[in-house]
Amino acid sequence: MVQAVAEYRLPRVIGHRGAAAYAPENTLEGIKEAARRRARWIEVDAKLTRDGVVILMHDDTLDRTTSGRGAVARVTYRDIHLLDAGAWFGATWNGARVPRLADALALLVDLGMNANIEIKPCAGRETETAAAVVEVVRRCWPSGRPWPLLSSFRRDSLDAARAAAPEIPRGLLIWEFTPDWATAAAALDCVSIHCADQHLTVPWADEIRKAGFGLAVYTVNDRARALELLSWGVQCLFTDRPDVIIDVA
Repeated sequence: MVQAVAEYRLPRVIGHRGAAAYAPENTLEGIKEAARRRARWIEVDAKLTRDGVVILMHDDTLDRTTSGRGAVARVTYRDIHLLDAGAWFGATWNGARVPRLADALALLVDLGMNANIEIKPCAGRETETAAAVVEVVRRCWPSGRPWPLLSSFRRDSLDAARAAAPEIPRGLLIWEFTPDWATAAAALDCVSIHCADQHLTVPWADEIRKAGFGLAVYTVNDRARALELLSWGVQCLFTDRPDVIIDVA
């Protein structure tokens, strides 16, 4: 079995896209809501605009979570920032905006929080997005504080992040089991494996732990399931409901 390059202490609970059950995802409002619900870590998705600004956005298009339409990669940050990113979630959140990653990091520093930043590139921008994320993190994150954790499904993005900033820890996101998971994670110097709740099994969890990687699972909102996963040796749970899972974990 390939051994992890280094052990890394994952937080027990990470608020998924902020606190996605309670506030619009990937917004400053969502980060603040996660803090109100006692999360010390949150996860956000990082994507590039047409003009190369790193913003918080999960989808390749603006349609689902903003008042805009079309591909994120074809719109400038100036135009995206004019959109409403909260009304789709509820009237309480009218006027929320799509923030830059730099804005989110500044807020996290003020709140004393940390983050898992998922590098979420549009097709063809895998290396470019990773390099831009690293640049923002290096520029905005205070020296002396533990680095945010970078993660991605895209191995080429993680490879680019490793090349640009080997000191910033990385986690490999996996949907379904793939036989080369350990070899890939070790080659990318990853500290953790992030598995989908519906596809993780007890034998696979055992393999991940024995290989020395941190084990995180997404997205867990049920108390009973959280307890079961913790009994399997899972170290970290991503959740839309951080207050609920914190009480369990």
